[in-house]
Amino acid sequence: MPRLTRAESQARTREQLLATAKELFLRDGYSVTSLEKVADEAGYSKGAVYSNFRNKDELCLAVLDRIHDEQVEMVAQALVDAEGLEDLLAAFQAWAERSIGDEAWTSLEVEFAVGARRDPRVRAELAARDKAMRDTIAGLLTGFSERLGITLPMSADDAATALLSLGIGLGVQRAIDPTIPVSVLPDVIRLFAGARDAGTA
Repeated sequence: MPRLTRAESQARTREQLLATAKELFLRDGYSVTSLEKVADEAGYSKGAVYSNFRNKDELCLAVLDRIHDEQVEMVAQALVDAEGLEDLLAAFQAWAERSIGDEAWTSLEVEFAVGARRDPRVRAELAARDKAMRDTIAGLLTGFSERLGITLPMSADDAATALLSLGIGLGVQRAIDPTIPVSVLPDVIRLFAGARDAGTA
Protein backbone atom coordinates (compact mmCIF):
# COMPACT_ATOMS: atom_id res chain seq x y z
CA MET A 1 0.00 0.00 0.00
CA PRO A 2 1.60 3.31 -1.07
CA ARG A 3 2.51 5.78 1.66
CA LEU A 4 0.30 8.83 1.97
CA THR A 5 1.76 12.14 0.96
CA ARG A 6 2.05 14.79 3.68
CA ALA A 7 -0.99 16.59 2.27
CA GLU A 8 -3.01 13.35 2.15
CA SER A 9 -1.99 12.48 5.70
CA GLN A 10 -2.96 15.91 6.96
CA ALA A 11 -6.29 15.74 5.13
CA ARG A 12 -7.02 12.35 6.70
CA THR A 13 -6.08 13.64 10.15
CA ARG A 14 -8.34 16.65 9.71
CA GLU A 15 -11.21 14.45 8.56
CA GLN A 16 -10.84 12.11 11.54
CA LEU A 17 -10.69 15.02 13.97
CA LEU A 18 -13.75 16.59 12.35
CA ALA A 19 -15.73 13.34 12.48
CA THR A 20 -14.80 12.81 16.12
CA ALA A 21 -15.62 16.39 17.08
CA LYS A 22 -18.99 16.12 15.35
CA GLU A 23 -19.82 12.98 17.32
CA LEU A 24 -18.75 14.50 20.65
CA PHE A 25 -20.34 17.92 20.12
CA LEU A 26 -23.64 16.31 19.17
CA ARG A 27 -23.54 13.77 21.99
CA ASP A 28 -22.16 15.85 24.86
CA GLY A 29 -22.55 19.48 23.80
CA TYR A 30 -20.08 22.21 22.92
CA SER A 31 -19.06 23.57 26.31
CA VAL A 32 -18.12 20.25 27.94
CA THR A 33 -16.23 18.89 24.92
CA SER A 34 -12.59 19.91 25.18
CA LEU A 35 -10.00 19.85 22.42
CA GLU A 36 -8.06 17.36 24.54
CA LYS A 37 -11.05 15.02 24.52
CA VAL A 38 -11.45 15.35 20.76
CA ALA A 39 -7.76 14.57 20.28
CA ASP A 40 -7.85 11.58 22.64
CA GLU A 41 -10.98 10.10 21.09
CA ALA A 42 -9.55 10.51 17.58
CA GLY A 43 -6.20 9.01 18.61
CA TYR A 44 -4.10 12.14 18.12
CA SER A 45 -2.25 14.66 20.23
CA LYS A 46 -3.74 18.05 21.06
CA GLY A 47 -1.06 19.50 18.80
CA ALA A 48 -2.64 17.70 15.86
CA VAL A 49 -5.88 19.55 16.57
CA TYR A 50 -4.12 22.92 16.64
CA SER A 51 -2.30 22.14 13.41
CA ASN A 52 -5.70 21.87 11.70
CA PHE A 53 -7.92 24.28 13.67
CA ARG A 54 -7.00 27.53 15.41
CA ASN A 55 -9.27 26.87 18.39
CA LYS A 56 -12.44 25.09 19.51
CA ASP A 57 -14.67 27.74 17.91
CA GLU A 58 -13.13 27.13 14.50
CA LEU A 59 -13.50 23.37 14.98
CA CYS A 60 -17.18 23.76 15.87
CA LEU A 61 -17.78 26.03 12.87
CA ALA A 62 -16.30 23.29 10.68
CA VAL A 63 -18.59 20.72 12.33
CA LEU A 64 -21.64 22.93 11.74
CA ASP A 65 -20.55 23.45 8.13
CA ARG A 66 -20.38 19.66 7.74
CA ILE A 67 -23.87 19.21 9.21
CA HIS A 68 -25.31 21.96 7.00
CA ASP A 69 -23.70 20.46 3.89
CA GLU A 70 -25.14 17.06 4.75
CA GLN A 71 -28.61 18.52 5.22
CA VAL A 72 -28.45 20.50 1.97
CA GLU A 73 -27.47 17.30 0.16
CA MET A 74 -30.41 15.47 1.75
CA VAL A 75 -32.83 18.20 0.68
CA ALA A 76 -31.41 18.24 -2.84
CA GLN A 77 -31.78 14.47 -3.16
CA ALA A 78 -35.33 14.65 -1.80
CA LEU A 79 -36.40 17.32 -4.29
CA VAL A 80 -34.54 16.23 -7.42
CA ASP A 81 -37.27 13.94 -8.78
CA ALA A 82 -40.27 15.92 -7.53
CA GLU A 83 -42.70 17.24 -10.13
CA GLY A 84 -45.21 19.97 -9.33
CA LEU A 85 -45.74 21.94 -6.15
CA GLU A 86 -47.36 19.18 -4.10
CA ASP A 87 -44.62 16.68 -4.97
CA LEU A 88 -42.02 19.24 -3.93
CA LEU A 89 -43.79 19.99 -0.67
CA ALA A 90 -44.28 16.31 0.14
CA ALA A 91 -40.58 15.64 -0.44
CA PHE A 92 -39.63 18.70 1.61
CA GLN A 93 -41.91 17.66 4.47
CA ALA A 94 -40.41 14.17 4.50
CA TRP A 95 -36.96 15.73 4.96
CA ALA A 96 -38.29 18.12 7.60
CA GLU A 97 -39.81 15.27 9.60
CA ARG A 98 -36.38 13.63 9.78
CA SER A 99 -34.29 16.73 10.43
CA ILE A 100 -36.10 19.76 11.86
CA GLY A 101 -36.00 19.52 15.63
CA ASP A 102 -33.21 16.97 15.86
CA GLU A 103 -32.35 17.42 19.54
CA ALA A 104 -28.59 17.04 19.30
CA TRP A 105 -28.15 19.25 16.23
CA THR A 106 -30.55 21.93 17.45
CA SER A 107 -28.96 22.03 20.91
CA LEU A 108 -25.49 22.41 19.41
CA GLU A 109 -26.60 25.24 17.11
CA VAL A 110 -28.30 27.11 19.94
CA GLU A 111 -25.51 26.58 22.47
CA PHE A 112 -22.83 27.75 20.05
CA ALA A 113 -24.84 30.75 18.84
CA VAL A 114 -25.59 31.91 22.39
CA GLY A 115 -21.93 31.60 23.37
CA ALA A 116 -20.86 33.51 20.25
CA ARG A 117 -22.60 36.70 21.36
CA ARG A 118 -19.50 37.74 23.28
CA ASP A 119 -17.10 37.20 20.36
CA PRO A 120 -17.51 39.58 17.40
CA ARG A 121 -15.34 37.40 15.17
CA VAL A 122 -17.41 34.26 15.73
CA ARG A 123 -20.62 36.27 15.38
CA ALA A 124 -19.36 37.53 12.03
CA GLU A 125 -18.58 33.95 10.95
CA LEU A 126 -22.08 32.81 11.92
CA ALA A 127 -23.63 35.83 10.20
CA ALA A 128 -21.77 35.02 6.98
CA ARG A 129 -22.99 31.43 7.10
CA ASP A 130 -26.53 32.58 7.82
CA LYS A 131 -26.37 34.92 4.81
CA ALA A 132 -25.11 32.07 2.60
CA MET A 133 -27.98 29.88 3.78
CA ARG A 134 -30.54 32.60 3.03
CA ASP A 135 -29.00 33.12 -0.40
CA THR A 136 -29.25 29.39 -1.11
CA ILE A 137 -32.92 29.33 -0.09
CA ALA A 138 -33.64 32.45 -2.13
CA GLY A 139 -32.04 30.82 -5.16
CA LEU A 140 -34.15 27.71 -4.72
CA LEU A 141 -37.32 29.78 -4.32
CA THR A 142 -36.52 31.76 -7.46
CA GLY A 143 -35.80 28.62 -9.45
CA PHE A 144 -38.91 26.77 -8.34
CA SER A 145 -41.18 29.81 -8.75
CA GLU A 146 -39.97 30.26 -12.34
CA ARG A 147 -40.28 26.56 -13.07
CA LEU A 148 -43.82 26.33 -11.65
CA GLY A 149 -45.04 29.73 -12.85
CA ILE A 150 -45.54 31.08 -9.32
CA THR A 151 -45.30 34.74 -8.34
CA LEU A 152 -43.91 35.15 -4.83
CA PRO A 153 -45.77 37.66 -2.61
CA MET A 154 -42.47 39.23 -1.55
CA SER A 155 -38.88 39.26 -2.73
CA ALA A 156 -37.09 35.92 -2.77
CA ASP A 157 -34.61 37.31 -0.22
CA ASP A 158 -37.39 38.28 2.21
CA ALA A 159 -39.18 34.97 1.68
CA ALA A 160 -35.92 33.13 2.39
CA THR A 161 -35.46 35.10 5.62
CA ALA A 162 -39.02 34.30 6.70
CA LEU A 163 -38.71 30.58 5.91
CA LEU A 164 -35.31 30.22 7.58
CA SER A 165 -36.56 32.02 10.69
CA LEU A 166 -39.63 29.80 10.81
CA GLY A 167 -37.52 26.69 10.31
CA ILE A 168 -35.10 27.63 13.10
CA GLY A 169 -37.92 28.48 15.50
CA LEU A 170 -39.77 25.30 14.61
CA GLY A 171 -36.60 23.29 15.15
CA VAL A 172 -36.19 24.69 18.67
CA GLN A 173 -39.84 24.01 19.50
CA ARG A 174 -39.68 20.44 18.14
CA ALA A 175 -36.47 19.78 20.09
CA ILE A 176 -38.54 20.55 23.21
CA ASP A 177 -41.77 18.92 22.01
CA PRO A 178 -41.33 16.49 19.09
CA THR A 179 -45.12 16.19 18.71
CA ILE A 180 -45.29 19.65 17.14
CA PRO A 181 -45.93 18.97 13.44
CA VAL A 182 -43.59 20.22 10.71
CA SER A 183 -46.53 20.64 8.32
CA VAL A 184 -46.72 24.34 9.23
CA LEU A 185 -43.59 24.92 7.16
CA PRO A 186 -44.85 23.50 3.83
CA ASP A 187 -48.21 25.15 4.55
CA VAL A 188 -46.49 28.54 4.73
CA ILE A 189 -44.75 27.76 1.43
CA ARG A 190 -48.20 27.04 -0.04
CA LEU A 191 -49.29 30.50 1.08
CA PHE A 192 -46.23 32.00 -0.59
CA ALA A 193 -47.15 30.07 -3.73
CA GLY A 194 -50.65 31.53 -3.70
CA ALA A 195 -52.40 28.32 -2.64
CA ARG A 196 -54.28 29.88 0.25
CA ASP A 197 -55.95 26.70 1.44
CA ALA A 198 -53.35 24.32 2.87
CA GLY A 199 -53.17 21.15 0.87
CA THR A 200 -54.30 22.70 -2.42
CA ALA A 201 -52.12 23.22 -5.47
